[in-house]
Amino acid sequence: MRQIINTGIIGFGLSGRVFHAPFVHTHPGYNLKKVIERHNNDSKKIYPYVEVVRDYKDLLADKDIDLIVVTTENTLHFPMVKESLLAGKNVVVEKPFTPASDEADELIELSETTGKKIFVYQNRRWDGDFMTIKKILNDGILGDIQEYEAHFDRYKPELTPGKWRDEDKPGGGILYDLGSHLIDQALQLFGKPKSLTADIQSQRPGSRVDDYFRIEMFYPAAKVILTAGMMVKEPGPRFIIHGTNGSFIKYGIDPQEEALANGRMPEGGKWGVEDEKNWGFLTTESDDEQVDGRIVTEPGNYMKFYDNVYDVLLDNAEQAVKPEEGMDLIRIIELAFESNRENEKVII
Repeated sequence: MRQIINTGIIGFGLSGRVFHAPFVHTHPGYNLKKVIERHNNDSKKIYPYVEVVRDYKDLLADKDIDLIVVTTENTLHFPMVKESLLAGKNVVVEKPFTPASDEADELIELSETTGKKIFVYQNRRWDGDFMTIKKILNDGILGDIQEYEAHFDRYKPELTPGKWRDEDKPGGGILYDLGSHLIDQALQLFGKPKSLTADIQSQRPGSRVDDYFRIEMFYPAAKVILTAGMMVKEPGPRFIIHGTNGSFIKYGIDPQEEALANGRMPEGGKWGVEDEKNWGFLTTESDDEQVDGRIVTEPGNYMKFYDNVYDVLLDNAEQAVKPEEGMDLIRIIELAFESNRENEKVII
């Protein structure tokens, strides 16, 4: 009989509702036991069996809870993960891991001391487009990569009153939010860069946080460009990759988030399958032969994150997202802010 991981989720905003609860509910290895909601009972409308509680310390005291999922604002990641580990719980924490790399380092040491695991939720490693790019690069189809450019653009010219991401707090702004995805993907493909430069701006009227960035990361033989903004009405390509044998251009974004936001559960044979109109375009040339054509996007699957959490906790499998990788990502963000502040290239 399959062993069950009793799970509690702290928070039922966008992250808890869209990116975590559906997977804990659907996966046969988990039981969604409790959800922390400060004022409402929204989770119970979707999952009638769940127990809604108001104080996250209720999860810490519950001896049946094996795993706590932290989906709160970024400033609360460090204290909540720390208390959870000290209470003997394993933890899934939303990206970014923590607002500061020294906090992440402290939590990693505490994880080792307590013997409890930390899983940083980098779900976009399982975006279909990124999985396709990994395959293309691993197969060497483009040859040696010269330039990799990734965008995560949105059009939200108005600030949202009361939204913590728009508040001048540690971990606020677009670089910690969307940049966490782009940087993590780049580090997965290319490793740590030798140096970087960053241009970080507040473009929206009245904005107190960054809502645009462009980071250039430099490697011995390649350059990586990562950019995101909140004032992009008509987005261009999401990925542009140039290599010695050709190029790959990709528009559109993985369909999983929209499906989850619309209430779909992550199951069925068509889950994560992208519309053909958004398939990437590959142009290659080798042995005097040129090939142009669409590349079918791999089906995305965020459930693989929770599959791995289960396998780590029950079968001691290797972690797909190591907490040290989450810390490295935060350090890149800190160096990007340093580069922007000093208006110079930062050596890593």
